[in-house]
Parts: sequence; structure tokens; C-alpha cells
Amino acid sequence: MITKLRFPALFLFMLLVGCRAGGPSSPARTVASFFSKYEGREGFKTTDWSADLLQRLALVKAAKLLGGSDLTNGITGIRSAKVITFAPTTAAAKALANEGLRAEATGILTGNKYEPISTGSALGNDYQVAVRASGDKVSEFAATGKLPDVADSFVLVAVDGNFTRSQVQALAKYLPQLVQATSK
Repeated sequence: MITKLRFPALFLFMLLVGCRAGGPSSPARTVASFFSKYEGREGFKTTDWSADLLQRLALVKAAKLLGGSDLTNGITGIRSAKVITFAPTTAAAKALANEGLRAEATGILTGNKYEPISTGSALGNDYQVAVRASGDKVSEFAATGKLPDVADSFVLVAVDGNFTRSQVQALAKYLPQLVQATSK
């Protein structure tokens, strides 16, 4: 009789432990799991950028306004880009911001061997950018920041493609404007 009771009790215990490990307070381990964890939750908005549309729009704008080859080449190197923004709308959402949303994202980047790079903060860009690279060849970059004029906000941008470090730096200068334009 005791053996019969142990199995259901053990099964129930394992089920509860598994549910707790997958709960909202457990930190994500990868950039993709961070997006999955928060997508659709209150206060979060996820945007997938179409590389084709982004390239066409940005290339036209860059050619007209900037003419910078690093920026233009960086744009053409984008394969995919995804943005998640967070603007707290309730007390529970503000609590999430206070619980360390930015620290969770930073921990993911550090744990997955993303290397921080300088983006020239003299331009007023307060995004922290990190790359996954081999030498000067960058295959992914991610940036964390906040929405302008939104207290306790958070932004994570994840971009896959084929870049040089200078191209990532050129792209990073325009991330706040791109995020603001896509988060409305």
C-alpha cells in the first residue's frame, strides 16, 4: 500500500517542481527564450522586422540623409531582427521592472558570451550593445535600452546577420529611432 502511495506522491511532487521551474520568476537562458517568456504579457510588445522592408526603407533614407557605407552595408547584412519593448501599465508590471528585467537580459547576454562594444555615447544613445563575433565578423548583436520618456521601460533588440563591428556601431546609433518608430 505504501508503494502505491509513493508513486502518485512522487509524480505530483515532480509535476509541481516542474511547474515552478517554468514559472514567470525563473530567468530565461537565451535571447529567444526571453522573447518567448515575455511575448504577449501585459505591458510587452514584440515586433519582428522584415529584413526586406527594413532594407528598402532604411537604404532609401540612409542614402538620402547619411550616405554612410557602414550603415548601408550594415542594413543589407540584416537577416532578421526582433524587438521587445516593455512599458509598465499596472502596479504588477512596475513590480516586474523592479524585479530586474534589465538584469535578466544582461545576464542572458553575458551567459551566452555576447561581448559588449562601445557605441559612441556622445550621440546620446544610451543603448548597451553586445555582439557575438569571431574577430571582426559579427553574426548577432543585441541591445538593451529604454523607451524615451517612459519611466521603468525596457527594450531588447536582437539582430541576426552578417556584419563588421563598425557596421554594428553604425546601426546602433539609430536603434533608438528605429525602436521608437516600430513600438507605436
